[in-house]
Amino acid sequence: MGKIGIIKDMKTSNKFTLARLISAPVLFFIYFCPEWLGAKDGSLLSIISVCLMIPLLALSELTDYFDGNYARKNNEVSDFGKMFDPFADVFLHMSMFTCFVFSGYMPVIFYVLIFYREFGQNFLRMVAAKKGTAIAARKGGKLKTVFYVVSCFVALAQEGMYRLDLVRLLGKYGDDVMRYARYTGYGFFAVCVLLAYISFVDYLKNFGSLLKDSV
Repeated sequence: MGKIGIIKDMKTSNKFTLARLISAPVLFFIYFCPEWLGAKDGSLLSIISVCLMIPLLALSELTDYFDGNYARKNNEVSDFGKMFDPFADVFLHMSMFTCFVFSGYMPVIFYVLIFYREFGQNFLRMVAAKKGTAIAARKGGKLKTVFYVVSCFVALAQEGMYRLDLVRLLGKYGDDVMRYARYTGYGFFAVCVLLAYISFVDYLKNFGSLLKDSV
């Protein structure tokens, strides 16, 4: 009852953020479920998994808009929300990136670099919170998140091509199409890494003094 009460008492904006947090493991499970059960491409389970993942991921990403919109509209902006929102973003996107690394759509080196960046950013936020400052998302961080979202859908579209068995329908052109699609996906993830570190430098520039004071 206590846990249910906490959720019930949450502000509407934070409930949207919580929904994004919960969707991460759900998407992870749906993504790997066909593989764990030995389902082949074109099978009913593979098709259902794609048909579930695409709208679920889209709804999850939309909660990022809704939580901010409701927070401003209902005057629910809080220090907790400023930290909870980016945490949920990272939780969701790193979960999806893990799926794409295992499937080969995201280079491991890109994943590791983003992993380091996000943990570094998380550490900065913890230090700032201890100093009484809640670091909200800045424009650079928001742009980075946009590319995270786009890259996720580019990679998921590639996986969908296989699970829906559309690659086979393309015949002799199938392998070439997927090869170019994979290179395109790599390009998006490369931009993600670049924007991630550019925005991180921006955060350090504006909040690095908090680290210096703590040391």
